[in-house]
Amino acid sequence: MNSNITTTPDTVQGAEHFIMLSDEQAEARIVAARAQLGQRAVLLAHHYQRESVFRHADLTGDSLKLARLAANTDAEFIVFCGVHFMAEVADILSRPEQISILPDLAAGCPMADMADLTKVERCWDELTHILGTPDTRITPVTYINSAADLKAFCGEHGGIVCTSTNAPGIIDWALAQREKVLFFPDQHLGRWTGHKKGIPLDQMAVWDPDLENGGLTPEEIEHARILLWKGHCSVHQMFQVEHIRSWRAQHPDGWVISHPECNLDVCRESDYVGSTEFIINTVTAAPSGTRWLVGTELNLVSRLAEQLKPQDKIVKFMAPTVCMCSTMQRIDLQHLAWVLENLANGNIVNPIRVPAREAELARTALTRMLEIP
Repeated sequence: MNSNITTTPDTVQGAEHFIMLSDEQAEARIVAARAQLGQRAVLLAHHYQRESVFRHADLTGDSLKLARLAANTDAEFIVFCGVHFMAEVADILSRPEQISILPDLAAGCPMADMADLTKVERCWDELTHILGTPDTRITPVTYINSAADLKAFCGEHGGIVCTSTNAPGIIDWALAQREKVLFFPDQHLGRWTGHKKGIPLDQMAVWDPDLENGGLTPEEIEHARILLWKGHCSVHQMFQVEHIRSWRAQHPDGWVISHPECNLDVCRESDYVGSTEFIINTVTAAPSGTRWLVGTELNLVSRLAEQLKPQDKIVKFMAPTVCMCSTMQRIDLQHLAWVLENLANGNIVNPIRVPAREAELARTALTRMLEIP
């Protein structure tokens, strides 16, 4: 790594100097800074990122894919145009000499924030009083959309991480280890996955972290095979069954595809359910002239619709109101220009560094996931 690089605040150009730039000015400075940095920086953009930023990316995809790809580059700097937990995963999986950077530290994930370490540890203590030693009876499973300390919690307690793609296999693995699963932070992904695995709904109880014992009786906890943390993605809760039925009434030959963060009824009404990359690949591979109603984030749907116009495909956003990932939207051209220009000038701003012990335990949980076929 370049020994001239510093993180001393006195040498860093403040973001306030960039906020007032027009998009055209910010874009010009991004291009200039990238030319100066060359291969020392790799720019990652999640599928939900706004188009003006997305088009500057070297690598695009979902959060885990991007983190793994970046770790295999020669770049010193991993600039992640996503949200905080994504930059954390990149830091955990990258080489020690690589530095993960988030252009705006306010770009978080409200769903990930619905499960924090204090509440999860309190949950674990309450389960101890009811079930005995939870390490022998419950496998903690955290969705990759979670903070590093929760991944570390899973690593320490024999648990694992899952993605929206591999969740069914992870649930199989988790139930093979112990009789129950504690699944956080997204109840809807957990419920859909359990449903697909044939687990009855009455054996999937919702744990409310703001209530004693999750708002459940000891009998309900004993009966449950999956305890679902009371968390959700606000974007995917916008989609409702009536949106699908209205679409089908107008387009009886159309197809419906949704993300598993949607509620169970929406998933049941859909023709296909899968991750962001599954949605992209499925709609892209469909025959020309087909019509699609898509239940996931607006930027992804709009980009897909534009890309597939030449194939005469109609791709529509499921909700009647505009809704996008508001925290992802915090990554804009101005913040990206600020980060890249500072890097080009020898300054690191907004590095994301997971503490060593936490990173080690989180890596354990991620490695368990990656080792499952």
